[in-house]
Amino acid sequence: MPDHARLAALTADFAVSHAHFLQTIVPLWQGPGWNPALELPYEAVDALQQPLPVQHYRAMACARQLYVFARHIDQPGGGVRATALFRSLQRHFHDTEHGGWYYSVDAHGKPLDRRKDLYTHAFIVFACAHYSAKTTEPLIVSTLEAALNLVAARFSTSDGLYEACLAEDWSTLQSRPLQNPLMHLAEAFLATLQVRQDPGIQQALLDLCAAMQARFVDPGSSVMLEKPLGAVDNWFEPGHQFEWFFLLESSALMRGGSLHRSLAKAFSHAEACGVRDGAVVSMLNVDGSVRDATQRVWAQAEYLRALTMLPDGRERVAQQLDVLRQQFLHPLGWYECRDSGGQVSRSDMPSTTPYHLDTCYQGLQAYLGVSQP
Repeated sequence: MPDHARLAALTADFAVSHAHFLQTIVPLWQGPGWNPALELPYEAVDALQQPLPVQHYRAMACARQLYVFARHIDQPGGGVRATALFRSLQRHFHDTEHGGWYYSVDAHGKPLDRRKDLYTHAFIVFACAHYSAKTTEPLIVSTLEAALNLVAARFSTSDGLYEACLAEDWSTLQSRPLQNPLMHLAEAFLATLQVRQDPGIQQALLDLCAAMQARFVDPGSSVMLEKPLGAVDNWFEPGHQFEWFFLLESSALMRGGSLHRSLAKAFSHAEACGVRDGAVVSMLNVDGSVRDATQRVWAQAEYLRALTMLPDGRERVAQQLDVLRQQFLHPLGWYECRDSGGQVSRSDMPSTTPYHLDTCYQGLQAYLGVSQP
């Protein structure tokens, strides 16, 4: 098939997948996935799109949904939903006494887990950065600024890293830095730099990546470990390797740096060890052996997005888009997990997953040069 025909076929396949996202997945969180009484997204719905029993609502899930609807603010109802999500983030989760945002509230909207975790605050920065690009509302900008200031003042450590979790009053819980919150903080810093010039955030990002290189990158394989070097019972996740690679490769600031070089080197190793029959497995031991062969939809999305950064990746992009469509999407939504044999092991649909699908489709849009509908 000629190259232009391959590109046309890939663009057509993407259009089908993206239409499924816009016409099925996004509306799901405007309908049965939405609790109108609390103005919060349910944590998950079942395979028939009915809400699962509520145990809690997380600020991180609210922020991820805010990102999605800020991105699609021009879609029917998108602006209204973004406004409601931002309002609920402040009303339900903001700690008016100590500052910052609680981890979760209970089924009635009352504070449940009052700890302050970096993962949550990183997503609040990320969502508010994207939302501030779509509106001139001063409160959104001030919330972004407050979240950035809290991250710097409360979570940062002397070595360029950040604590994973603190108590309600910001006292220490002796938590160590962890890879996943730090990756999403890097993502949040990058989102902030897309909406404003900020030398302080730029330097914080450079310092963070230097610290990640020193403290989290395995010197043998160059993969990013989940816990700092030397920690007991460490591992790495192929999905996170691909997610980091995309962030670093897509940033002119980070491209070519030591962390980018490490993750570029580790890409083929993570792919060889962690992609089985076209599907990304969940967890690998440091030696590359499989620790958990579960196939999670978010990891497939991150692998597909990362492939768009490779100069010779078009055929594999087409193959992986087909894997995502055929094995993980269905008419009512998506399959969250398949087991090592490819059987559906989780059919519920969490409110946090559309973020991964949307960032994947955004990467594909840029790769194919197609515009947002």
